[in-house]
Amino acid sequence: MPGPEDIARETLPNGITILARSNFNSPTLSIRGYLPSGSIFDPDGKLGLSYLTANSLMSGTAHYDFQSLYNEIESVGAKIGFSAGTLTSAFSAHFLSEDLDLILGLITECLRHPTFPERDFKRLKTQMLTGLAIRSQDTAAMASMLFDQAVFAGHPYERPDDGYIETIQAIEREDLVKFYQRTFGPQGLTIAIVGAVEPKKAVDAVKKALGDWINPAQETLPELPPLAPVAKSTRKDLTISGKFQADIVMGCQAPERLSPDYFPLRIGNNILGEFGMMGRLGKSVREDSGLAYYVYSNLSSSLGPGAWEMIAGVNARNVEQAIDLMIAEARRFISEPVNAEELDDSRSLFLGRLPLMLESNAGVAISLLNMQRFDLGLDYFIQYPEKIKAVTAERIFEASRKYLNPDKLIIAVAGP
Repeated sequence: MPGPEDIARETLPNGITILARSNFNSPTLSIRGYLPSGSIFDPDGKLGLSYLTANSLMSGTAHYDFQSLYNEIESVGAKIGFSAGTLTSAFSAHFLSEDLDLILGLITECLRHPTFPERDFKRLKTQMLTGLAIRSQDTAAMASMLFDQAVFAGHPYERPDDGYIETIQAIEREDLVKFYQRTFGPQGLTIAIVGAVEPKKAVDAVKKALGDWINPAQETLPELPPLAPVAKSTRKDLTISGKFQADIVMGCQAPERLSPDYFPLRIGNNILGEFGMMGRLGKSVREDSGLAYYVYSNLSSSLGPGAWEMIAGVNARNVEQAIDLMIAEARRFISEPVNAEELDDSRSLFLGRLPLMLESNAGVAISLLNMQRFDLGLDYFIQYPEKIKAVTAERIFEASRKYLNPDKLIIAVAGP
């Protein structure tokens, strides 16, 4: 397991944190990183600005146009990508270890010297508008968006990171330039490098590429506001004509990642709607009743509040029956503790799949970023088995009753 003895961590004077770990079983390297620039900075009228900015970073730079940049990447069989979320803009790369300086140099070029060519800006904007038009006809995507708007009402998490058609139409190239200038910089940037390289060499490479980067205008990430609790059950329905399937997303608010309730709820969620054929929900709604094409549950936790969701895709005629059965399973879940077999199976699953999560360089790099972002400590994976074993049926029961109230569920349905 990755731990303090084999993870190098160093924070540079300009605010960049570097994490590195060797793995010479593979000739490749994986780079993962993020910086605090996301849709939380987007004005309401131009929501999607951070998303469009991140996706434009590879359109052209001070030293490369679009084609020459991609020619460099493809000449060594590498992959580089940028993306944006609510609180961060992220980057990733996968390549042979011998090309570390080249690939890190290209990532640096995109981070520090993007030019946002007008022609490529218009192309990407058109692609986003097409994607949003497709999203508006996607029952699963729209039900999820309705749910977020209700469960995170009044909070930055209620807004879709890629915006709406009208907000993307309002964005001009100059908006990207200004957004980049005020939110991109070294403060808070975290980068993990994992693979066939000595940690010191990886750290030195980052220092050389990014150690002198400064941006006095870089804004600090806004503090997340508290989320108002849900006072009563709320239902939102969206009609999408011409569909046969309806999608249901229903659930409640959940705690942040560092809450002591996280692990009990994570294992509880596995029992409710993940394990085997999607847990209790899968057995009741899909196997026994035949009412769903798919049904499962999901616990999302990050910085700030999270959500606990039950999700189903059903024939439009079966919406109300499926909702009733899902609510019944929620009531059952908080009426009695899970049984010993369910608990043992889920704990075994969490312990057994841990090596699979860490078998690739990318998996380890992502894990290192999460350890840093959530302040989990470099010994997180060493402590992980004990944290899982410490979860009892009583802890799951208590945590679930704290958050899951069947009489105050948010219910979102999109379909014909």
